[in-house]
Amino acid sequence: MEFFTFAWVTDPGVWMSLITLAALEIVLGIDNLVFLAILTNRLPEARRPLARKVGLALALGTRLMLLAAIAWIVTLTRPILTVAGLGLSWRDLILLAGGMFLLVKATHEIHNEVEGEPGDNGPRPGTATFGATVVQIAVIDIIFSLDSVITAVGMADHLWIMVVAVVAAMAIMLVASTPLAQFVSAHPTVKMLALSFLLMIGVVLVADGLHFHIPKGYIYFSLAFSILVEALNHWVRGRRKKARSAAR
Repeated sequence: MEFFTFAWVTDPGVWMSLITLAALEIVLGIDNLVFLAILTNRLPEARRPLARKVGLALALGTRLMLLAAIAWIVTLTRPILTVAGLGLSWRDLILLAGGMFLLVKATHEIHNEVEGEPGDNGPRPGTATFGATVVQIAVIDIIFSLDSVITAVGMADHLWIMVVAVVAAMAIMLVASTPLAQFVSAHPTVKMLALSFLLMIGVVLVADGLHFHIPKGYIYFSLAFSILVEALNHWVRGRRKKARSAAR
């Protein structure tokens, strides 16, 4: 009722919660965007934009459905079995499965990028099927959505704040998805960095499922530092090319 009476407009606490949660949703969506960019770049070029839109639509739909089932989300953190003295919940099992999936997928993509198939000159973009790509996106979206929604539930008291923050973050991700995918596709070293980042995320998910919490800030700092180093490499290479062109 507070939303419809517009009492929230003058409440700074509501605005701060909304802005903070939207920013966190964007940060948590970075790994989702990287995975999306790598997967869709193996599709035929004409189908990549549609695959990215379908993938993000699935992510948005999953997050909204999970937000609508907040009471059920809470039960996912309760232990359902004990292994070697470690109590595991549904959330832990989902994170373990998702982490293993990312480790296998990222390792396979790195192998294809570096080794390729016998007789090939490298990876073959355009060989993946649309359906298989969408299924993989849907599977990993469930993992990332669970983490995102649990964060939202812990930070906001009103459901509409969570919904608005998730939708706003997804709109920004939709705008950023195509430029990011094109940049990753055009720069092989950046793609290797992205795949390495996915390996780290897989390790973090497995560790989290086993109750070893690794702050996400460390992961994002490592990514930002690697991107900074790669940006410097591109700048140096650009200067060298200009110098060689001028010398000719």
